[in-house]
Amino acid sequence: MTIHEIIVQRRSVYPKDYIDKSIDNEHIETLLHAADLAPNHKKTKPWRFRVFKGEEKSQLALEMANAYKNSVAPEDFLEKKYQDIIHKIEQSGAIMTISIHFSGLVPAWEEIAATAMAVQNMYLTCTALEIGCYWSSPKFAENLHDFLQLEDSQKCYGLFYLGYYK
Repeated sequence: MTIHEIIVQRRSVYPKDYIDKSIDNEHIETLLHAADLAPNHKKTKPWRFRVFKGEEKSQLALEMANAYKNSVAPEDFLEKKYQDIIHKIEQSGAIMTISIHFSGLVPAWEEIAATAMAVQNMYLTCTALEIGCYWSSPKFAENLHDFLQLEDSQKCYGLFYLGYYK
């Protein structure tokens, strides 16, 4: 495929459409390499991706569900949404958390834009590899700070769901 064809075919594919198959480590490495090629001012490489598979993915699922639970008033809590968060993560072949390290060398918006470009590189690579993916950015993802052991200069901006699909 040409790059134009990949761009045209790029789309979000959600966990409900994933088949029960873990993402190959070789493909994970290819995605991370593609992300690393994103342009970034002063070469700060602000993106921080952490890959979750297997048991770690289950821990992330519980952490995300609890982050949701702790982010809403008790009267607004929905058990179905709590369970859906767990189910979506469990259905995925792998999950990457998307965090940004703010270097202070460039304006924050440039670090955010560079990270978005890194994620777009992964989206396009997923399309070429026929892997489904999408970037979810729930507000409560920022509550993963301690779980992800992020530094004070870092913030989680969401999850990148990955899965093979029919």
